[in-house]
Amino acid sequence: MAERSSSFELIRRWVVKHKLRTVGCLWLSGIGGSIAYNWSRPNMKPSVKIIHARLHAQALTLAALAGAAMVEYYDGQLKSNSKNDVKQADEWF
Repeated sequence: MAERSSSFELIRRWVVKHKLRTVGCLWLSGIGGSIAYNWSRPNMKPSVKIIHARLHAQALTLAALAGAAMVEYYDGQLKSNSKNDVKQADEWF
C-alpha cells in the first residue's frame, strides 16, 4: 500500500520543481505587502514609499534565493546518500 506524502513533502517537491516561480511569487508578494504597508504611512513621499518597497522586496528575494540554494543542497545530499545506499546494498548481494 502506497504511503501518503505529507503536505510538507508535497510543498518541498513543488518548490524543488519550480524554484524560479517560487522566488518570483515571494518577490511579488513582498513588494505588494511592502507597498501596502508604506502606503498606510502618510508622512512619506510616494517615491520614497516605492523605494522602500523595492528594498524590502530585494531583501525577501535574497532570503528566498538562499532558501532555494539550501533546498538544492539538501536534495543533492539526499540523492547522493540514496545512490550510496544502493551501491552498498548491491555489494551485499
